[in-house]
Amino acid sequence: MDCTKNILYSLLKPKSVENAERLLHGRGQLTGGAESIAIDWYASHLLFTFYSEVSDDDVNTLVDAVADQFRQWQMPIQAVLCQRRYLKGAPVECLHGEVSQPLWVTEHDLQYKVNLLNHQNHGLFLDMAEGRKWVLEHAKARSVLNLFSYTCGFSVAALAGGADSVVNLDMSKGSLSVGKQNHVKNDLHGARFLGHDLFNSWGKLKRFGPYGLIIVDPPSFQGSSFTLDKHYPKVIRRLSSLAEEGADILLCLNAPEKDSEYLTAMVEKGAPDLSFVQRLPNPAAFADRFPEKALKVLHYRYGS
Repeated sequence: MDCTKNILYSLLKPKSVENAERLLHGRGQLTGGAESIAIDWYASHLLFTFYSEVSDDDVNTLVDAVADQFRQWQMPIQAVLCQRRYLKGAPVECLHGEVSQPLWVTEHDLQYKVNLLNHQNHGLFLDMAEGRKWVLEHAKARSVLNLFSYTCGFSVAALAGGADSVVNLDMSKGSLSVGKQNHVKNDLHGARFLGHDLFNSWGKLKRFGPYGLIIVDPPSFQGSSFTLDKHYPKVIRRLSSLAEEGADILLCLNAPEKDSEYLTAMVEKGAPDLSFVQRLPNPAAFADRFPEKALKVLHYRYGS
């Protein structure tokens, strides 16, 4: 593979065997020739993800080179996996070793369950690590609402940071089931798990509120149940009815084709009582030549 030397030069060494973290973010367009490649580390499991067509020979060349670098670092590799996101179903293949089932990984001293053999999403979005850290540091003594909660990583961080309670809402009961396991693993209590359609649940959410911290991390597209243009404005218009005075609100947007101004304009129109505070940084490993194409996490505050 022509870009192998560039990849080895840019490849990050894992901080620990147990961690989950990105080691190479080719899609940030800062590593020449690797624009369609990502390399992730999940507690001694090495995952190569390809977003455009690649030959088996090129995959093997890259895997061998990276494995050799890990031997030099004296970092043990239990399994090597390859995911081809450009193929239907985003299949995952284990190339070497044996994948742990279940597999628990560590981030900020908290444990999360992942399944690397899942197609597409594995249970923990690594680019949101700084967002979870921020919640861990700012949730103390607060009631938290976690919308589009997936496997409830924000909830784990919030309760570990001293939150009084968390309401998690997601349509996927399978994801919420993993979220419950994450809470049990970390011995955390005080979370509710609602497997409901958000747009039919405003009344129930209001009864559990008001909230001092609200997190909105929707998919960029989920069939007819959620599209950014149609459904995100509806969520934003409801936030002030759910928030307590001085509440912090994190609005997340992970759509490369939409910049942060798309979201700020939506807030100005639908929730003028929210004040912009800051854009949270992404993990350093996710550095991007074009930051507006990367994950955007905007921090707002409700009221004075």
